[in-house]
Parts: sequence; structure tokens; C-alpha cells
Amino acid sequence: MAHILITNDDGIYAEGLRALVEALQGFGTLSVVAPSHERSASAQSLTLRQPIFWEKVAEREWAVEGTPTDAMILALNKLVPERPDLVISGINRGGNLGENVFYSGTVGAAMEATINHVPAFAISVAHRGKGFRYGEAAQFARGLAQLILKEGSPQGIVLNVNVPLDWKGGVRFTRQSQKVTRNVLQEGVDPRGRTYFWLHEQQVTDGIEPDTDYAAVHDGAISITPIELDRTHATSLNHLSHWTAALEALHKR
Repeated sequence: MAHILITNDDGIYAEGLRALVEALQGFGTLSVVAPSHERSASAQSLTLRQPIFWEKVAEREWAVEGTPTDAMILALNKLVPERPDLVISGINRGGNLGENVFYSGTVGAAMEATINHVPAFAISVAHRGKGFRYGEAAQFARGLAQLILKEGSPQGIVLNVNVPLDWKGGVRFTRQSQKVTRNVLQEGVDPRGRTYFWLHEQQVTDGIEPDTDYAAVHDGAISITPIELDRTHATSLNHLSHWTAALEALHKR
């Protein structure tokens, strides 16, 4: 029987995670190790300057007072007795498209699993505002998990899955979009007279290429983007190699 480890960045009691746990009942052995509260936009950050506390909150469920990556490290090294066959991170409240994969704690946790040679995918419901529904995405996650456990997953690859709220039935394997949001800084003044900025984003819809994650979701299709751990750009590696002599010459000055 397969052992599936579930995590997220919205917190262990988040609606998306609970929907995923419910959909996977009877599928195999489930373990849940997730942050004790929301840690969105944590990327793959670690807690290094303070201890990481944890609490067992239910049978085979642990809440970690740390980042999603902290939770994954504790799960794989201490909390979960058996090595998982698959890690599922999500279901995230909001899409992880384009540049957001670099900031997402949901994707970060899946990356950490893949670094440790455990197949993993991140899954998100791509929607803004109110009216989130997770049932369809949870059932899709179950089907994808079955396929990965049967067929295997490429080494060193995280699958980043984005499910539109109103899925029309299509599934596309896509490239990561270029920047799909514009940073917006809303300025304000607190009661003590200190100026602050509230960071949020504005969606950009111009110039989106048709084979990308954003385009798929915009068309009502599920996007699956394979993300590689090895970020070496081979073309630049070859192109820049002629700089070696000039850089080594700096040592002689």
C-alpha cells in the first residue's frame, strides 16, 4: 500500500489540505505534516535562528511551527516513521503561475521532497477572491497520484499543477509563464506616524504565450508544468566559458 505525505503552506487546518486528505481516504497510508498556521510566500526558506516546535494534532498528523520546507525536513527525517512514496503539497488557495513558483511555499515544499529523491507535485486552485472550491482539484490530485505511483515520475522534476475553479475538462502540459503580475505597493501611515507599504499584485494579461501555464488556466484547462531542480543554463555555461582567462588574470594583479 502506498504511503503519501501531504503538506501545504496555508496551514494544517486549511480547507484545501482537508479536502485533499478526504479525497485520498482509502487510497493508501496518509501522513500530514504541515505548518501550524499560514506561511504563504515562504518559498523554500528555512528556520535557522530559532528552534522548530511541532505538535501531533491527530493520528499521523503533525503541525510544525515553521515554514513548509521546515515541515518537509522534519517529516522526512524525524516525524514520519516510513519513507513516503509520494509527496503532495496543497491544495493551495490561489494559483502558482509564472514567477510565483519562485515565491510559493507550496512549490517550495514539493521541491524539498524532490531534493530528497521523493516524487512530488504541488497543486493549487487558480482563483482570486471568494468562492473557492477544492473538491474537483482534490479528485484530480488523487488521479494524478495514482498515475505517478503506477508510471513513475522523472528524477529531479516537480510537477506544478494549477486547476482553474471552473475546469472545462482539458489538461495541458505547459511551460512556465513569464512574469504574470505587476508588483503594487500601497502606501499608508500607521497610528504612530510611520510610513509603511502593503505589498500586493496586479495581474497582467497581455502577451501571454499560448503554451504556458497561465494560458491553459485562462482557457479553463488544468496546467501541469514540469519544473527542474537543476537550474544550470547550459547555453550560458558554454557561451560564458571564454570569460575564464580574463577572470583568472585578476588573480595576478
